[in-house]
Parts: sequence; C-alpha cells; structure tokens
Amino acid sequence: MSRVGKSPIALPQGVTITVSADNVVTVKGPKGELHQAVDSDITVEQEEGNLVVKRPSDQKRHKALHGLYRALINNMVTGVTTGYKVEQELVGVGYRATNTGNTLDLVLGYSHHYVFELPKEIKVSTTAEKGKNPTIILESIDKQLIGQVAAKIRSLRAPEPYKGKGIKFVGEVLRRKAGKSASKK
Repeated sequence: MSRVGKSPIALPQGVTITVSADNVVTVKGPKGELHQAVDSDITVEQEEGNLVVKRPSDQKRHKALHGLYRALINNMVTGVTTGYKVEQELVGVGYRATNTGNTLDLVLGYSHHYVFELPKEIKVSTTAEKGKNPTIILESIDKQLIGQVAAKIRSLRAPEPYKGKGIKFVGEVLRRKAGKSASKK
C-alpha cells in the first residue's frame, strides 16, 4: 500500500488546481504556474480543500504511480506557494562564479571558463565575500528543473575526497579520506 499516495495534499490560499480531460494537472499560485501530465490510470480529485490522488487497483505498477504522482503534485503546490532555493559553494583557490542575467560564468581551475546558460524559469545570483567561498544561489518554482541544473553545475567540478575542492551544496558533509602520510608509521 502506498503510504505517500494515500495522504491528501492540502491546498493553501491562492492556489487553484485544474485537471484537463487528457489528465494534465495545472497548478496556479502566487509565484507562477506548473503543468504535469498524469498517467491515465491515476485519477486526481478535489475534496474539501484537499487534493486526493486515487488508483484503480493494487497492482504493483499502480501503487508505484500512485505515490509518484502524489509527490510530484505536492512538489508543484509547494513550488507555486514558497518556491525552491538551492545554494552551492565553490571550494578551491581561484574558483570564481559570476552571473550576467541567466548566464553563469565559472572559473574552476581549468584552462578555460565554463559559461552556463540557465533556463529562463531559474533565477541565479552569485556572491563573493572576502574570506568566504563564492556562492551560487538558484531559485525556481520547479523542483525537478532546479535539482537537475544544480546537479549539472556540481558535475563540472565534483568535490574530491582529499582536500574537499570542488562545487558542493551548502551544508553538504563530504566524506574525507586520509592522504598518503596517514599510512606511514
């Protein structure tokens, strides 16, 4: 039984949800509008200010889709009300990040700059304070898109386990390894 799928989605004030005939859920809120196509077997209904996702049977496939679409719709409701924010920091000597509009320019210790064009749905800002690591701040209403873009940026220079240099999420704890000198006695 899908425990995630069974729980109803609370609809905050100012959020409207419409389900079209071809099973596309549209969520409108104060920050924007998102769309999600839902499998034809899954039904989405509005009951007493809550949204309920229902499945036709207890097949394994239906159980999986039940929880999936409930989580996706809940993420859409959260996105259009509060939005999502991802912060990444660049750890390393000479690492820099600057932005011009939605274009991110990264200096990551390679012989060239990385110029990264972000989707228009994402707002980007960068900070570079003296004595602190440069920070990239991404904001969006689409959780899937912001996660994908953040992962792509991180993959340009993933943190290495010895010194911790690279692009990491703020608050991320990295597993560190001891170097060569730890093995000698």
